[in-house]
Amino acid sequence: MHAYRSHTCAELNKSNVGETVRLSGWVHRVRDHGGLLFIDLRDHYGITQVMADPDSPVFSQIEKVRSEWCIRIDGNVMARDESLVNSKIPTGEIEVFIRDIEVLGPSNELPLMVFGDQEYPEETRLKYRYLDLRREKLQNNMKMRSDVVASMRRRMWDKGFREFQTPIITASSPEGARDFLVPSRLHPGKFYALPQAPQQFKQLIMVSGYDKYFQIAPCFRDEDPRADRSPTDFYQLDLEMSFVTQQDVFDTIQPVITGVFEEFGGGRKVDQTWEQISYKDAALWYGSDKPDLRNPIKMQVVSEHFRDSGFAIFAKLLEQDGTEVRAIPAPKGGSRKFCDRMNAFAQKEGLPGMGYIFWREKTADAVAQELGITVKEAQAKLKSGEVAGGMEAAGPLAKNIGPERTEAIRQQLGLGMGDAAFFLGGKPKAFEGVAGRARNVIGEELGLTDKDRFAFAWIVDFPIYEQDEETGKIDFEHNPFSMPQGGMDALEGNPLEVLGYQYDLACNGYELVSGAIRNHRPEIMFKAFEIAGYGKDEVEKRFGGMVNAFQYGAPPHGGCAAGIDRIVMLLADEANIREVIMFPMNQRAEDLMMNAPSEAQSDQLMELSLRVIEQD
Repeated sequence: MHAYRSHTCAELNKSNVGETVRLSGWVHRVRDHGGLLFIDLRDHYGITQVMADPDSPVFSQIEKVRSEWCIRIDGNVMARDESLVNSKIPTGEIEVFIRDIEVLGPSNELPLMVFGDQEYPEETRLKYRYLDLRREKLQNNMKMRSDVVASMRRRMWDKGFREFQTPIITASSPEGARDFLVPSRLHPGKFYALPQAPQQFKQLIMVSGYDKYFQIAPCFRDEDPRADRSPTDFYQLDLEMSFVTQQDVFDTIQPVITGVFEEFGGGRKVDQTWEQISYKDAALWYGSDKPDLRNPIKMQVVSEHFRDSGFAIFAKLLEQDGTEVRAIPAPKGGSRKFCDRMNAFAQKEGLPGMGYIFWREKTADAVAQELGITVKEAQAKLKSGEVAGGMEAAGPLAKNIGPERTEAIRQQLGLGMGDAAFFLGGKPKAFEGVAGRARNVIGEELGLTDKDRFAFAWIVDFPIYEQDEETGKIDFEHNPFSMPQGGMDALEGNPLEVLGYQYDLACNGYELVSGAIRNHRPEIMFKAFEIAGYGKDEVEKRFGGMVNAFQYGAPPHGGCAAGIDRIVMLLADEANIREVIMFPMNQRAEDLMMNAPSEAQSDQLMELSLRVIEQD
């Protein structure tokens, strides 16, 4: 027999009854039933119930074992009584009577329990991550992650891509985040950088004549942490292709992503048709370039209904250039209680409040006012049916702008009885983010968001440039390496109207994929950077390797990268990306388990010609 096991803890069933077996694993749970000891023995594959009574030759040893001891047992497989069968696990029809036991690794008192669903502080979980990873949920998450990566690889190979590895130590390059710098021992005073992405290398692979590239690539960025972003490193499915258009990239990656979500999505609906929404429309309709399309709410511009109206705040606002008023429709949100709650939400977001109108059944007060009768007479007429109740608009805004304007707003938004609308005004960039978050909250609270679905959309037509309102300076708003739509001709006009062949894939409120058709023509690249205030010499200094390569017959090319951590987070239905990363950092970018970052030894610093300067 094997030194440690003849079977895993998920293999035994009724057909094994009567066999002598050997199992190894961790003591998941111990139950003492009056001298009869039951142990749930767990390994990576599952759980088997093993048991002993005082007749077992090793009963006294078994009495000493505790949770998370690593043990080996030898025993006889027995069928469970029909009434004791556990149909929830594959081994639920049998149990193993223990004849021999060996303690392979005893455990100290546990800082966190593996059995059960107890919640522990994140600091505890990360410090003892090796124990946290034993828990069933994280075991399943990490297995899923591994399987997702394997599935991605198979799908890419099936599409004719080859996997190539790019360097992990490279030159520093401004790509939108801070680099992790690595000092050079052989070149004192100089630094390498960990790559933020394989961006330049994968483009050089295309210049080298390799038509299709992909890689499960580690990327390193010194960023502030968020629930959906690691502060140090992450993995992405990186791909690049030559002689392709934007649509070719979409057609290549869509079946890969769709297939992965169908395979691992647990039966949730996966959208087969992916909309293409311009960046401008996404900002208007959803207040975000990564909209959650499970929520059907679309915001609309309603400025004309407030211009020169009785609502002075919006009327005066609209006299300023570049301002507008937008409405967030709220089907089924037509109660004062809900409207007040959303107004309080806006105040928590730092705004004075959020205007609203809601539509309700006409009250006796309103009928009395219309007909010039008493409220009591109006109540009687409504009750008898002599007067139809109908619908009225309520709320402070409705009173200020009057019935004609409120009715025009209702018709534009397609709302009816029991519905509401919320309003924000100003320069769009100042309130779009809050409007987008309000839209999400409204969708959640009113039950409009379809939780059983993965909804995808390509966000396209990103502007390449933006203008600083104070200085008037033109700078890059998005990826400077994207090919401008219209090429060189587009760069001769208004920079703020130049759009790039850049695209993101949004799913359920997260950005999953980002990419572009690249600017592979040096003359167009130099012109694009010149508009943003970067001279030719600076471009060659920063991106010399790529610019030089483009002078030797560079093909048109493009690609994208899909965030693996974020994809698995969605598939596992987790709210925090750390739940799908094996050994994540905490919120302060610290590894509590390995005590990183740590101070360097003085001899290490001397070797690297470095000195640490104390901060005041």
